[in-house]
Amino acid sequence: MIILYILLFIAVVLALAYFCCRAGFHVPKQTETDLFRFPNSEQYAPYADEMARMVRAALDIPYEDVWIRSHDGLRLHGKFYAAKSDAPVQIMFHGYKSGAERDFCGGLQIAVRGGFNVLLVDQRAHGKSEGKYLTFGVKERYDCLDWVNYAVGRFGNDAKIMLYGISMGAATVLMAGGLKLPKNVVGIVADCGYSSPSAIIRQVLRDHHCPLFPVYQLTRLGGILFAGFDLAGASATEAMEHCTVPVLFIHGGDDRFVPCRMSVENYEHCAAENKRLLIVPNAGHGISYLLDREAYLAALNGFLKSVL
Repeated sequence: MIILYILLFIAVVLALAYFCCRAGFHVPKQTETDLFRFPNSEQYAPYADEMARMVRAALDIPYEDVWIRSHDGLRLHGKFYAAKSDAPVQIMFHGYKSGAERDFCGGLQIAVRGGFNVLLVDQRAHGKSEGKYLTFGVKERYDCLDWVNYAVGRFGNDAKIMLYGISMGAATVLMAGGLKLPKNVVGIVADCGYSSPSAIIRQVLRDHHCPLFPVYQLTRLGGILFAGFDLAGASATEAMEHCTVPVLFIHGGDDRFVPCRMSVENYEHCAAENKRLLIVPNAGHGISYLLDREAYLAALNGFLKSVL
């Protein structure tokens, strides 16, 4: 009887861990319509129409489909927007269960108008990229390195490359900053990134009034057993301690999803000599550009000028 109870307990734990894994890490099949679904809150409502227009404009820009094979065998998709062959390259990484054209509806147009070659990436499990689960940057950081190597192979050893991420994409490029990147990577822009996967999961659970125990433990177990990664397996803050690539950190002062303090923490731990931090007062998650374009563009252009 005791053995039966033990087996039943294990079965319940595994079922709950799988549920948490599916809820947190599985990405449902996405369509173009999803690019126009914005958060329903007072922070985003004033900008919904403008964001929709910007997404439509981004979708209208001509591009080339490109594909790479990830370090663990997934076929990853991106869109390439061509400028001059010797122009700098920006590689852009979107956020959690989002889409590239939505998160970079502003950034893409800025980069294209600025004469950059642009790689707009579908993160693993998103868009046309293969994969069943996202991993909050744990595996995506190596995907980032794979995209960098693709860019070097395509544009040559003298190519200058910028990494640009929003939300989970920001954490991705920051974690990649702790890896051994080619010398071609001259700068990183991280807009509203979190400090670590485990920290943001804990934060979201608190915000939704869920008990950290056992939900966090079940979510972490689900990631290990079913998605093949450990939430504690990477940290943007720790990666920054080894990062010498210049970094521009951007965050909204009223971000209610990823606390602004996480970018401050990443900034404070960054080992790069050229590191900058822009906090846009009253801006929500991922909409600093919409709230204060002048400050955003001044910070971005100043940073680009310093590294290119």
